[in-house]
Amino acid sequence: MTLAEFILGLVTAQRAGELVLSYRNTRNLLARGAVEVAPRHYPLMVALHALWLIALWVFGHDQGVNLTALSAYLALQVLRFWVMRTLGARWTTRIIVLPGEPLVSDGPYRYLTHPNYAVVSGEIAVLPLVVGLPWLAVLFTSLNAMVLFIRIRAENRALDLARAISARAAP
Repeated sequence: MTLAEFILGLVTAQRAGELVLSYRNTRNLLARGAVEVAPRHYPLMVALHALWLIALWVFGHDQGVNLTALSAYLALQVLRFWVMRTLGARWTTRIIVLPGEPLVSDGPYRYLTHPNYAVVSGEIAVLPLVVGLPWLAVLFTSLNAMVLFIRIRAENRALDLARAISARAAP
């Protein structure tokens, strides 16, 4: 096993575990009365991430590892876990709104509206650089930007709706 295969294996396992966690959190949130917003683009997002990982495996499994890029990727993982920890049981890969609950505004959300998307964008750009594939970084960063354009607009509408509901419920 090459170092690149080891790293890609860890990332693949991490993403699979996150999908399981997201599914569990989504199911629990929906059971509490949450609603999913704009689900139609979700398969596109999943496909993009799956193709990104597949492309990394196909073209990068036998490549050398750039330790500087790997350090940057590891720093992104610290930020990823900060986002996930801040959201806790509300972290999911879908856009889920829990009416009546205040929006999360601590942790990285003090600094960015969508810190998770910033982290994911960094990961999509940096992991290909870890295995020496800058063209893959450019390709998937561009594709991700298109998907995020759709996703962030949908999420912002959902957040505006959640704020309006919370404002009406406030005494």
